[in-house]
Amino acid sequence: MKTNVYVDGFNLYYRALKGTPYKWLNLNALCQYLLPGHEINQVKYYTAHVTARPYDPDEPTRQQTYLRAQRTLLNVSIILGTFLTNEVWAMQVDKPERVKVFKTEEKGSDVNLASHFIHDGYRKDYEQAVVITNDTDLVEPIRIVRQELGLLIGVLNPAKHPNPRLVREKVRKANPTRCTKNQPIHQRTD
Repeated sequence: MKTNVYVDGFNLYYRALKGTPYKWLNLNALCQYLLPGHEINQVKYYTAHVTARPYDPDEPTRQQTYLRAQRTLLNVSIILGTFLTNEVWAMQVDKPERVKVFKTEEKGSDVNLASHFIHDGYRKDYEQAVVITNDTDLVEPIRIVRQELGLLIGVLNPAKHPNPRLVREKVRKANPTRCTKNQPIHQRTD
């Protein structure tokens, strides 16, 4: 079955990959492993360029290296949103004092994912779509494609505890760390 895969990059990274040896994940291999028998038409990866912070100045370099590697894969495309880092004042949890903290936000990636997902569905670019996320902002686009377009949709959830709103969307837990069969994951240290 002709299948497009839409990957919420930050969700996948922070829910399943960060702190593991699997950060250098081959997206094609992951999709082929999780979706055996499917013709993977496209893998669209949604993310934003991170900014250097004092405690991790090399983070942007590592991310750029990863994105360059993904761009070498034939059917993987990377769609960028924006990443904002601001210094803000916030209350401490255990003291009635305000402290200065970094507030980071990824903007536009979920909107980009939803837009491409719906647009590709209307264009009949896939027979089935799979969304890798735990973001409930995508519940409505999933409903639209499933109910209005009548296309098959699956959600692979990278979180240990999937959001209940997505569980109703026939979620299957996606654990990339179990994909060691036939070595589909590239392990690198950074």
